[in-house]
Amino acid sequence: MKKLSAGFAFAIFTLLLTACNKEPEQVLLEGKTMGTTYHVKYIDDGSIKNLPKPETIQKELDILLKEVNNQMSTYQRESQISQFNQYHTVDSSFNVAKDFALVVEEGIRLNKVTDGALDITIGPLVNLWGFGPDKRLNKVPTAEQIAERAKSVGIEKLIVAFENNDRQNGNAFLQKKEPNLYVDLSSIAKGFGVDKVANHLNSLGLENYLVEIGGEIYGKGNNLKKQPWTIAIEKPEFTQGTSVQIAVPLHNLGMATSGNYRNYFEDEQGNRLSHIIDPKTLRPISHNLASITVFAPTTMTADGLSTGLFVLGADKALEVAEREKLAVFLIIKNGQEYETKMSSEFKKLIKE
Repeated sequence: MKKLSAGFAFAIFTLLLTACNKEPEQVLLEGKTMGTTYHVKYIDDGSIKNLPKPETIQKELDILLKEVNNQMSTYQRESQISQFNQYHTVDSSFNVAKDFALVVEEGIRLNKVTDGALDITIGPLVNLWGFGPDKRLNKVPTAEQIAERAKSVGIEKLIVAFENNDRQNGNAFLQKKEPNLYVDLSSIAKGFGVDKVANHLNSLGLENYLVEIGGEIYGKGNNLKKQPWTIAIEKPEFTQGTSVQIAVPLHNLGMATSGNYRNYFEDEQGNRLSHIIDPKTLRPISHNLASITVFAPTTMTADGLSTGLFVLGADKALEVAEREKLAVFLIIKNGQEYETKMSSEFKKLIKE
């Protein structure tokens, strides 16, 4: 067997060293999903062997997000959630995908955390007020219409179960205790979609990335400058991007914001009605909390909490955040002025 010459061996070594020391680059992927857009940034430093090309990764992500949509979109008639909502048999197990069941289970858990303010069965009233798949009429429903829809609302009327209590391998089922029960996961599904994308990037070995779907975000590791991904929280205005209230580093956290300053309609009298329905009053919320941003280990949890806490209003939301040790940032509108409040956990977050 012939020996390599010293010069040739050195050339090979230099080539390998150069490949290992590839200059890090930021890759951007973007597309459409869940009626909105997604953006993914990740840092490729050449350290991952056989990392798929960006176009391959994007195709994989599109497949994952399409699957989430096919399971949880009430805007698709053939989705699993639409089929379940059209299934009017009580106490009968309806087989669903494991991911779908896990999102429902988290929605039920967060209902308790938020003192009932997040209710994934509120869909009939969301539709009635014109914020769901039904055609918007821009009319305030009557008391009789509200009372009739309210009969089919209630988190206690929804059961989620796993075969042999095995969340990893067992089949997943949902059950109704009310034939007209209607599940709406719009308050939590986008966050789950973010987590689904993040988990796939983890499986590829990527350590530094930022995922965003419709404003719900998860950041892991550092950006191209080797600093934590930093996200700006906007001052609420009726036009986007007017000013920044505070910038927050995402240290392997999910982030979600809820507010009523963009998604609304005006009734016949010109009153602005929020798209978020209070399960207790059965009406669009009405208070001076302009927006709330929540940080949590998963974006699904942050997404659900942001909706539930927003329903509660500023004082109660902050009370729950302190009780549950949640990192939240609130922007409150007083007349033409804004003031901010933050939980103890949020203060710790921005000091890290």
